[in-house]
Amino acid sequence: MKWARATKKSDGAEVTGVIVDDMLHPHQALGSDQRAGEAIPLADVTLLAPVVPGKFIGLWNNFKAAAEKNGLEHPEHPLYFFKADTSLTGPGATVVVPADAGRVVFEGELGIVIGKTCKDVSPDEARDAIFGYTCVNDFTSLTILNADPSFPQWTRAKSYDGFGVIGPVIETEVDWSALTISVLVNDRQRQSYPAADMILPPEQIVSCLSRDMTLNPGDLIACGTSLGAAPVKPGMAVEVVIDEIGRLPVSMAAPE
Repeated sequence: MKWARATKKSDGAEVTGVIVDDMLHPHQALGSDQRAGEAIPLADVTLLAPVVPGKFIGLWNNFKAAAEKNGLEHPEHPLYFFKADTSLTGPGATVVVPADAGRVVFEGELGIVIGKTCKDVSPDEARDAIFGYTCVNDFTSLTILNADPSFPQWTRAKSYDGFGVIGPVIETEVDWSALTISVLVNDRQRQSYPAADMILPPEQIVSCLSRDMTLNPGDLIACGTSLGAAPVKPGMAVEVVIDEIGRLPVSMAAPE
C-alpha cells in the first residue's frame, strides 16, 4: 500500500490516506484501517512529506561499495546523526541553498518509517515494527560539515530548512533488498546503487537504534547513501527515484 499525506487544493485541508488508481482514499491516520471520507483525485491534492517524524535519523557509512572506496571499516552499530524537524520537506518543494552553506551535495537514500513503539527489540521484532519505506534526499553542506577541524558539524550541515526531503509515499509492501536508489540531476542519472549493498540491513538498524533510544511510530531513519553523491547548485532539478516507491523531485534555488 502507498500511504500519502496531502493538502486539498480546494480548501487547504490536510488528508492522510492510501493511493489507489490515481485516487487518494482518506483514512483517520497513518496506518489506520478506518476510512475518513470519499476518495479524492490526485490531481486535486498537493502531496506533502508522507509523515512528520518525531525523530529524523540519518546513517553514515552503511554501504559496502562506499566503505571500500573510502577505506572504511564496516560498523557493527549504526553511525548516525539527527536532522532538525524543520529540515523536512516533500515532493515538488523548492530547496533554498543558504549563502553560507557553500558546497552542498545530494544524497539519495532509502528511508525506514517506524510503525510501532519499540525499545530493545530483536531484529525479528524490529522487522515487525517497520511500517514501510520511502525515498529520502539527505542534502548536506560539506563546507559546514568540515569547517571546524575539531568537530565535524553533522547536525548543522544537514539541518538547513528543506535539507530533509522525503516522499512521495510510504510503501508498505515492498522487498527492500530488491530496490535500486537512483538520483537524477537535470534529468541525467548521477547516482544509482542497490539497497542490497547495505552493511546493516533495516531490521538490524532498527534493533540497534532501539537499544539507544525508544523508537516511536512515525520516526524516520535514512539508511545512508553510496557512491555518486555530488554537488548541486541553485537552478538545478534533483530527483530521487526508487521505482517501487516513486519519484521525489525538488528544485534548488538561491536565497531571495
